Amino acid sequence: MIKLITGKKGSGKTKTLIDQINTAVAETNGCLVCVEKGETLRRSISYKVRWVGVEQFDIAGYDAFYGFVAGMLAGNYDIKEIFVDGILKIGGADFDEFGNTLAKLDKLTGKDTTVTFTVSADNSELPASVTKYL
Repeated sequence: MIKLITGKKGSGKTKTLIDQINTAVAETNGCLVCVEKGETLRRSISYKVRWVGVEQFDIAGYDAFYGFVAGMLAGNYDIKEIFVDGILKIGGADFDEFGNTLAKLDKLTGKDTTVTFTVSADNSELPASVTKYL
């Protein structure tokens, strides 16, 4: 399952994501993963969440991101939720490519794992391939 938190820079997307992560820690039986570029969330989320900095694994672009997520899921079937802050910083600003990646991730994760993204864009800027996950 794919979920999106959208909005312009400064609209509170990251705070919303932090709240969702902390709620998931209390309510989810299974592993939680947080992925981001930089270390904004690292100190704001529970130590129970596996934090991943994309720079450490040299993840750049949507193909590399998809491969990384697929590898995580193949190695740990107990991952219930993945939270991704700032996907456009990781994959780039090509919304069509982002939409294609969302479709592949939706198929990969099915109903077993939820992937939540923050997207720094207004809904009106996003193509239908992305907005169908709102």
